[in-house]
Amino acid sequence: MKRGMKIAFLSLSMFLIGSMFAEGLASADTKESKPGMNTNKLANVAHRGASGHAPEHTISSYKLGEEMKGDYIEIDLQMTKDGELIAMHDESVDRTTNGTGLVKDYTLEEIKQLDAGSWFNEKYPEKAKKSYEGLQVPTLEEVIQTFGKDARYYIETKSPEVYPGMEKELLRVLEKYNLTGVNERSSKVLIQSFSKESLLKMEDLNPNLPLVQLISYKEQATISDEELNELTEYAVGVGMSYTKIDEDYVQQVRNAGLHIHPYTVNEKEDMERLLDWGVTGMFTNYPDRLNEVLKKK
Repeated sequence: MKRGMKIAFLSLSMFLIGSMFAEGLASADTKESKPGMNTNKLANVAHRGASGHAPEHTISSYKLGEEMKGDYIEIDLQMTKDGELIAMHDESVDRTTNGTGLVKDYTLEEIKQLDAGSWFNEKYPEKAKKSYEGLQVPTLEEVIQTFGKDARYYIETKSPEVYPGMEKELLRVLEKYNLTGVNERSSKVLIQSFSKESLLKMEDLNPNLPLVQLISYKEQATISDEELNELTEYAVGVGMSYTKIDEDYVQQVRNAGLHIHPYTVNEKEDMERLLDWGVTGMFTNYPDRLNEVLKKK
C-alpha cells in the first residue's frame, strides 16, 4: 500500500514539474514572439531619404540615403484615389510636384504624370541636378522592389483618418514582399504614426511588427509614468521634435524600456548633444553628417 502511494506521489510530482516546464517554455516563446528592434546600433534614419541633398521621397533621395549609410529608408504614406500607397509627406501634391490638389483625388496613373524633382532644383539651385527633373512619385511597392528585403524601412501612416483601409493595404504589401514575421527580430520594418488608433490597427492585423508612437508637443515635452506604461503596451519606441525634449525626458523614456528617435536633426552640434543624452536613434536629412558624428563617438 505504501509502495503504491509512493509511486502515485512520484508520478504526480513528475507531472507537475513537467507542466511547469512546459508553461515556462510557452512563456518564453510568447516573450520571444513579441516585436522588437535591434538595440545594438543607433538608428540613423534617412528622413524622406537623404532629403537635404535630393528631392524628398524619390528613388534618387532614397538611393543617396543608402549610399550615405542611412540605416533606414523613411517612407511617409499617402493613398491615391484608386487605393495605391505612395511615398509623399503632404496630403496635397502642391509642395513637392508641379501639380495641385489632394493625393486622394488623384489616381496612381495621374500621380505618375507629375514632376516630383524640379521643385528641388528651383528651391536649392546650389544642389540642383539635371537628373532630378521629371522624377516620379514612387509607390511603396516600387521602393521595396528597388531596395529589396535587405533594406530597412521606417514607414509612417500619414493622415490615416483620410484613408480608410491604409493599414490593411500596408500589411498586404509588406506580406507580399516577406517583410513581416521573422524579419521584425532584426528590425527590417518599423511602423510609426501620430495616430495611436492607426498603430493599434496595425497591431491587430499583425502583432509582430514593431510600432513607434509619434508625439507632437507644442510646449516643452513632459511625459508621465502612466503615459509611458500605456505606450509600452503596444509600442517599442517614441518619436518627437528634438527641439522639445531635454536629457531628463530622454532618460525617462529609456528607463521605461522604450527607444527614442527624435526628428529632424540636421546640425552636428544637435546630434552630439542628443547622443550624449542617450537617444537610440534620430531622423536626419543628412545621414552623412550623422555618420561623421558617430565615427567620432
